[in-house]
Amino acid sequence: MSIVKINALTVPAEQREVLEQRFASRAGVVENSDGFEWFELLRPLEGTDKYLVYTRWRSEEDFKAWMEGPMRSAHQGGGEGGAEGAPRQRPAAADSTLWSFEVVQQAGPKQG
Repeated sequence: MSIVKINALTVPAEQREVLEQRFASRAGVVENSDGFEWFELLRPLEGTDKYLVYTRWRSEEDFKAWMEGPMRSAHQGGGEGGAEGAPRQRPAAADSTLWSFEVVQQAGPKQG
């Protein structure tokens, strides 16, 4: 079964819009990756300053290939929107923690 990666990002209130805009402008970097299955950016509603970045992958190997290829390339140039030679953008998140899970059960809406 699939694996899930959740990146918990601590985002100060004044950086929330910046973070959301950067994710909106990422132009399919993850969606075109081999083994990619799903993405969601989850905004906190109350009681926390943590955004959750949820991705689901066919395998750990597919996730690692994305991390070492497209993801690394996107961030080395200053992140989303950073042109070659342009100053590197300041991260919108103050901290991040990556959680890993294996999908052992799943369900969707019943058809009919």
